[in-house]
Formats: sequence, C-alpha cells, structure tokens
Amino acid sequence: MIPDSPVKAPWASARCAQAALAAATVADVWYALFVRSRPAGSGSVPPWAMPLYVRVTVVVVVLFLVWFARCRRNAAVLSAGRLPVSRVLAIVAWLIPLMNLWVPRGLVLQVHGASSRGAVAPRDARLVNVWWGAWVGHGVLSLLGGAVFGQERLPVSLAISVLVVVAGVLGILVVQRVTSGQARAVLAPPPVTAHAAPAL
Repeated sequence: MIPDSPVKAPWASARCAQAALAAATVADVWYALFVRSRPAGSGSVPPWAMPLYVRVTVVVVVLFLVWFARCRRNAAVLSAGRLPVSRVLAIVAWLIPLMNLWVPRGLVLQVHGASSRGAVAPRDARLVNVWWGAWVGHGVLSLLGGAVFGQERLPVSLAISVLVVVAGVLGILVVQRVTSGQARAVLAPPPVTAHAAPAL
C-alpha cells in the first residue's frame, strides 16, 4: 500500500450497499408479484405493504449513495482531483428527476476510470451500461406500465420483476468491480512523473 495513503477501498460501505441491493431486489419482486397483481379495491393488499416497500427503498438509496460518495472521494484523490463534476453534483444528480435517468451512469464510469488511473475496460463499461439500462427500464415500466398496459396484468408485473432482478444482480457486480478497482489502485505504486533534465 502507498505509505500514508489517504485512500482506503470502502469495502464496508460496498458490502452494505450490496446487501441493500439484494434486499431491494427481493422486495421489488415481491411488490410486483404480490401487490401490483391484486385488483384495485380488492382489499387483499395489507396496509403495511407500501410503507415497508418505501422504507426499504429509502434505506437502499442511502446506503448506495454513501458507498458512491466514498468511492468518488477516493477517485478524486487517485486522479489528483481530475473529475469533471463537483462532489455535490455527483451526489445530487442521483436524486434530480430526468437528470437521474442518464447522468449517474456517466458518474459511475468516471469514478471507475479515475479509480483505476486510466480508461474503463470495455467489459466494465458494458456491465455499467447494461445495469443502468435495466434499472431505467424497470423504473419507466413501473411508472408508466399501469397507465399504458395496466400494471395489474401479469405480463407487466413479470417484465418489471425480470428487469429489477437483472438491475439488482448487475448493481451488486458494479459495486464489486468499482471497489475492487479502488483496492488495486491503493496497492499499486504511484505513477512515475517524468521530470525535465536540468539546464546546463
């Protein structure tokens, strides 16, 4: 490890975020198949279902953003501050409607690239792209599925469940890949900077 390095791979935050993503995936599948499949006004949905779902979602968002904030802070150190987006905007962008449909994907790629002190490997970029596509697809279908197709229909609920499972599994892999990249960067020696020869 680099002596006196201010950077430490956020493994504790990564494990919390991964556990939260797994719990959210299970909760979302349950909500899609159990709650959304019940006809409106049937009285079969327990009163605690929606509050529980919302609480799980909030916990997941908080734990994921804590992990991302720590990764972003490390990336700023590893890249000597060469990140195009400010620290505040890098977190707020996840919460702003419309902006959060596209900008966070680029933020994850920036942090991953800065953490590895180079370009993101093509397979890592594909992983992030497919993860984000599944996540956005799940969100759009969840919001618009009821209005367009009728969310109580089983095919819509199944499609939402498939997308959220794909997004959840790939999200866990993205957290692992980015954190592992930071761990390798911390252990690697700092890059050698070429110095100009003194004038004679």
